[in-house]
Amino acid sequence: MNILRLDHAALLVKDVERSRQFYCQVLGMEVIPGLGAVWLAKGSAEIHLLGESEPGRAAQASGTYYDDDLADGHTPHIAFEVEDLEEAQRYLKEHGVEIVCGPRPRGNDGEQLSIRDPDGYVIELFARQREKE
Repeated sequence: MNILRLDHAALLVKDVERSRQFYCQVLGMEVIPGLGAVWLAKGSAEIHLLGESEPGRAAQASGTYYDDDLADGHTPHIAFEVEDLEEAQRYLKEHGVEIVCGPRPRGNDGEQLSIRDPDGYVIELFARQREKE
C-alpha cells in the first residue's frame, strides 16, 4: 500500500455553523460546494465538519488537555503549514484567537504554535525554516 497524502480530517462539532465561520473567517478555508455536508478546503487541506448527533458528543471527541500537554505539543491535533509564522501570529491576535502553545521550535526544521477551534480541537500552525539566501 502506498499512501499518497492525507485527504481530509473529519471533526465532530457542537455547532456546524460556528465552526464553519471559524475555519473560513480565521483560517481562510472555503466551502466545497456540492458534497451535501460542510466540507472546507485551503490548498490541499480539507476539513469535514460533522454535527453532533447527541448533545455533548463533540466535547467528548475534542478531548480535554492539560496545560503541560499543550506546552509540550503532546496532544492530538491537526497541523497546517503556513508561509510565515510571525505573520500568522499577528493575524491571530487581530482576530482575537488565543495562542495556547508557542511559538516554539518544531524539531530542527522550523517553528510552531497551537490554537484551539471553538470545540477545543488543537490546531498546530507551523512554518519550515527557509534557506538563507
